This record gives sequence, structure tokens and C-alpha cells, in this order.
Amino acid sequence: MFSFDVEMEKREKAGSPVQLSIFGAGFMGQGIAHQLVHGMPGIRLAMICNRTVEKAVSAYVDAGILRDQIAEVNSASDAKAAMDDGKYCVTSNAELAATADGIDIIMEGTGQVGYGTDVVLNAIAARKDVLLMNAELDATIGPILKRKADASGVLISGVDGDQPAVQMNLYRYVKVLGLEPLLCGNIKGMEDHKRTPATQAGFAAKWGMSAEMVTSFADGTKISFEQAIVANATGMRVAKRGMFGFEHREHIDTVVSKYDIDMLREKGGIVDYVVGATPGPGCYVLAAAKNDSQKVWLDYGKLGKGPLYCFYTPQHLMALEAPLSIARVALQRDVVIAPLAGPVVDVVAIAKRDLKAGETLDGLGGFMTYGTCENAEVARSEGLLLMGLAEGSVLKREVSEDCPIRIEDVDLPDNLSVQLRQQQDAFFNA
Repeated sequence: MFSFDVEMEKREKAGSPVQLSIFGAGFMGQGIAHQLVHGMPGIRLAMICNRTVEKAVSAYVDAGILRDQIAEVNSASDAKAAMDDGKYCVTSNAELAATADGIDIIMEGTGQVGYGTDVVLNAIAARKDVLLMNAELDATIGPILKRKADASGVLISGVDGDQPAVQMNLYRYVKVLGLEPLLCGNIKGMEDHKRTPATQAGFAAKWGMSAEMVTSFADGTKISFEQAIVANATGMRVAKRGMFGFEHREHIDTVVSKYDIDMLREKGGIVDYVVGATPGPGCYVLAAAKNDSQKVWLDYGKLGKGPLYCFYTPQHLMALEAPLSIARVALQRDVVIAPLAGPVVDVVAIAKRDLKAGETLDGLGGFMTYGTCENAEVARSEGLLLMGLAEGSVLKREVSEDCPIRIEDVDLPDNLSVQLRQQQDAFFNA
């Protein structure tokens, strides 16, 4: 995995770093900017795109870049001149940031499905590799975006440091050892489906994050998107709607007692999560040995007697690790995590409270809905509304608290993300 560190040093010494454009200058974007400026050779954060340009400027300044080395750009010629002059670019022009000459790879990290759709399509059309730190977009229309990327000869990938990639790294590790991975899991500290931006405002302010983003973490929506991504990349399913989500306030090693190996094999492997396990917040993969020799060495290595063995990573470091993905994709052409084909697991919208006809659904991490995992064929057969497409939908009838919202219950907005999902369904269902 770490052979790319040598290539990064070579690029740095040659004065030809990988040029990155990043979308979003919030909490995560600021952290990545600081890490790239100070911690990662061979990669240059050439451009930051944010709807409020001053936030993009602040991300650079906070990372130690002098203000006179930052140029606001609004056209391709502006961007080229600034980069040729060695300056760092900021812009609110998303199309420019996705297509500018001199940019090798883009990282979309806004968490917005509609905005992210436009960015990724523009980047693919301009033949730029794409890194997605946008689980909401990836879980909703990732398969069709990957198909478009494949057709254009570019790579699209999730990022290191985010939980889906941490699980995928473990999954690949277990497979290359010759073991049988049967569960990919996520460790959460807490979960409450009824959290809202009002309840999460204090925590959000403390960390400089939006209340909606924090709410999506707390109400279970974010972890549902993350585990759907892992399912779509491995072919694993969920054992039930919403996953098991066991409370397990012990060391993660002992979580093997929660699962039956025959059930896991019968389902072809599952994605899941636990609440309260230590060390957290990390990720785990449960695997089985394929022969007696493996059992001997797993026992000798203190992983127990089986039949399930727990492999875990105790942390995910997000902004610190995300730049590793730039090197993996740009220098090694190694996709960190991406869909195998069509969706295996989808994230469906559940009413957070009683909803009335005529109401317009708010967005992710809002007051009205939360997302939960369901196997794609079930979501399709029951006509369930996808969480990633719910925002802006107008209810045609009442939906009771904690009930799933169906497509027939709403008038969907006519936007590009909805159109792409329809295109995705038509292609992969056929």
C-alpha cells in the first residue's frame, strides 16, 4: 500500500506535483488544505472551490499561505495565468474548478447530491480523475457515475480516511491473505434517529461544522450511506432493513459473538455497524479461515479459535489520510473504493416525525427524514424513496413517523440527480 510514498518524493523533487482541485472549504476542506500544505510531498492543492470565495481564501490562509499568493479566478485563462505564476487559486465557479487545464484530479467533498452531480459530470467530461468524499452522492448514483468515468478513461474513487475506504482496505487485506471476508462493519459512538439541527447546533458550532452535517452523523443517515457504499463495492447485502446495529460496549474483538457464520455465508456477506465498541471510531471486518493451517496461525496471532476472526482499524483520520488517495489514484491508478456494478444496497428515506400532505421535504440531516439501508431489490420492489433524492420532494399524502416514504407518496423534483438515478436503474436493471 505504501509504495507510493517513494513516487510522491520523486514528484516533489522533480517539481511536478500532482495538481488537485478541491470542492468545499468547510471543516473537512480546511483540514485537507492544511495537510497538503504541510504534510504531503508531491501533491499541490492548486485550487479550492467554494460558493463563498472568502471561505476558500481562509482555508489557504489558515494553512499558512500568504494572501498575496492566492488569486481569485473566474475563467480558464485566469486560472492558467495564476497557476503558471505559482499562485493558489480560489473560485466559486464549480465548472471552472472541475475542468481547468493543469488540474490532474478533483476531490468533491460537499456532501450535496445535486451540486456534486454537476461537479463530477464536468470533471469526467474534462477527463479528470475524481475522488469522492461525498458518501451521499456515491451511494445514490455512484454506479452510473463510475460507468461514465470508465467510458471516459478516467478513475473515480472514494477516499482513504473515510470509513468506507478503511473497511475496503481491511477487506482487501483479508482477501489477499486468502481468508473469507463475511462482514464489513463500522463503529459508532451513538445513534438517535430523532436528532435534528436544533439538537446538534452546539456540537456543530464547537467544531465549525454545519448543524445539518452533524445531524446526519447522529441520526444514522451518514452511516447508512457509508455502508451502502461498502455493499456496492463488495457485493455484500444487509441482513435486515437498517442493519443490526448492535449495541456492543466491549472491545471490538468480542463482536464475533454477535454473528452466526452460517447466516453470514447464506447471505453472501453483510455490511453492518455496532454502537459503543472500543477502540472507536474505527472499522472492522469479520472473516473465516479456509483451512486448518490458517486457523493455527490466526490462533497463534491471538485472533482466537474462530470460526469468525475480527480484523479492525482503531481510527479513521479523514483529512490526514484523504491525501493518500490522491497518490494512490494519480500515481498508482489504484481505486480505493468504487461500485462493482449496479446498486446492491440503497439508502431509503424514513419519516423523522409525522409528515403532512403538501410539505416539502428538507435535506440531509434535517428535521423531517433520516436515511436507512435496504437491499436494492427490496427498495425497488416496494417503490421506496431514496434519501439522496428526497430533498425538494413535495408530499402528496401523510406519512407517519418512522414509516418509509414511497415514491408514490411524493412529487419528485425534476433535476439532474433524479434523471441520472433513473438512467442508472434502467441500465443496471436491464
